[in-house]
Amino acid sequence: MPSTSLESLHADVAAARELAAKIPRPVTLMEVCGTHTVAICKSGLRDLLPKEIRLISGPGCPVCVSTQGYIDACMELAASGKVTLATYGDMLRVPGTKLSLAEARARGADVRVVYSALDALTLARAHRDSAVVFVAVGFETTAPATALAVKSADAEGLRNFHVLVSHKRIIPAMAALVAAPDLSIDGFICPGHVSVIIGPESYHAIAKAGRPCVIAGFEGADVARAVRMILEQITAGRSDVENEYSRAVKPGGNPKALKLFNDVFEVADEDWRGLGVIPASGFALKGKYRTFDALTAYGVTIRPAPEPKGCLCGQVVRGAVDPEDCALFGTGCTPAHPIGPCMVSREGSCAAHYKYARRAAG
Repeated sequence: MPSTSLESLHADVAAARELAAKIPRPVTLMEVCGTHTVAICKSGLRDLLPKEIRLISGPGCPVCVSTQGYIDACMELAASGKVTLATYGDMLRVPGTKLSLAEARARGADVRVVYSALDALTLARAHRDSAVVFVAVGFETTAPATALAVKSADAEGLRNFHVLVSHKRIIPAMAALVAAPDLSIDGFICPGHVSVIIGPESYHAIAKAGRPCVIAGFEGADVARAVRMILEQITAGRSDVENEYSRAVKPGGNPKALKLFNDVFEVADEDWRGLGVIPASGFALKGKYRTFDALTAYGVTIRPAPEPKGCLCGQVVRGAVDPEDCALFGTGCTPAHPIGPCMVSREGSCAAHYKYARRAAG
């Protein structure tokens, strides 16, 4: 971290300490972005803040909030021998009920790692005699690329391309966390990448519910400033939406990206690991684009499936427990031998705590 960023981080931590002394109760803040979780662990921000300020991780890792049933549907498609399954690398090692995609590939399934939906579309163009299914996970950040791929496939008449959609909308998930009776969240550090797409106005409903929101960039110094800004709101009795990441996040978000996925997708209920089905929290293909739905094309159903035995990923992604609260953390479950998705993904809370916080503690 550059010295100027380090100086900024320590200045904001000092300010946060002064503000915390004025608040007559503990404060819990949630970051809902996996990249923020990594930045917090890497910078040691939790240890720098006073114990009265607790930072907890939320459902900001798209791999981690994908349900066990969705992972199993990916496995079913891969094992069918009928398709080439194109997926982001983070999904490869997530354990399904029986196997991971990496293990299925080792047994002969055609599973390819791609960097975007457009890479999967290129694969379908190059192999028109083969069926290609893209594993479409992520929030509003990645949904536009999936929409563009589907729209392009339709325009080209490319019928060997399908998508297994599990895109999610972050605002309904935040609203569900606010309403959860067993959680007490005082403010949100809002995601930068998602906010570039949806714009700061999207968080007004959360702020109106009495939870200050600050959109933050991705350095430890950005997150420290966001913490200070939230504490300033709390001490002033305010609950507003503020934008620390104004260098990238603009009013109105990205209109072109919003139009793109609104052309292709409609809002739908979505199932989240740890949170269950949240109304209007996901996307489904609409109109003529429904023919690109892999579930319909291949007769696959996403069925309920239990969490891995002993795994607390579902509770970790909703901020109910810290990774270290899981009995498997760092023993039965490690990055080399993950049991749950939070230890697999580079944005997963368990992986971040294992790599940075655990090392620092040692």
